[in-house]
Amino acid sequence: MKNTKSSTRFKSFKDLRALLESKALPPRCLPRRNQMPVRDKEVASDPESESRLFQEAMDGVVPIRHNQFTNLAPPPNQTNGAQRQEADSDTLNRLHNLVNNGEGFVVSDTPEYREGVGYNVHPRITKHLHGGQFSIQADIDLHGLTAQQAVEDLEVFFKEAVTTGKRAVLIVHGRGLSSPQKPVLKNKVYEWLTSGPWRKWVIAFTSARAVDGGAGATYVLLRQRPITKRFRKKVVKNRQH
Repeated sequence: MKNTKSSTRFKSFKDLRALLESKALPPRCLPRRNQMPVRDKEVASDPESESRLFQEAMDGVVPIRHNQFTNLAPPPNQTNGAQRQEADSDTLNRLHNLVNNGEGFVVSDTPEYREGVGYNVHPRITKHLHGGQFSIQADIDLHGLTAQQAVEDLEVFFKEAVTTGKRAVLIVHGRGLSSPQKPVLKNKVYEWLTSGPWRKWVIAFTSARAVDGGAGATYVLLRQRPITKRFRKKVVKNRQH
């Protein structure tokens, strides 16, 4: 069998080049170095086209008039100003009543307030004593006295009070604001009521209300009979059983 030559001719690369040149294919446009290709979205838009599109989108839209807005709340500045003015007015009224009438001043809320109870006494009694629920039956003023003079006068005052059956008394000693350090007489009265010989006669004591001298005076509630050591032992024994 005779070998037949193939009908297919293989062309060299030179022939392929000549073919390309004869066809005159348009060269591919490649971007230059350091030059980004331009995309459609980066192409500058036409101002007239944008204006036309906006007019078409807003066709039929009716603008809202200024007087058609609904204001549901007053301006913040106006509300805050009214509240501030009302609060200032209330504060001034309270200050006026405090200075002229002593209203609103609570001695028990101040650092100068003092109170105490005697042996086997419920602490709640000080609230009643300071609240004015006991009628003051006698009082003594220790202003201007030395500590020695004050204790001597107070001794006489207490003896007379218990002898005549007085229960609630008032001791005026001052607040001691003129003292260079601490109030002398006020501290001495507190000492005599808690650790002095008259402590066994004391049921309770508190700073007075503003109408009776405030922190510059002390209410004292006295017993009819003094607490004795025998009575204390008896109370302790009963508690143990």
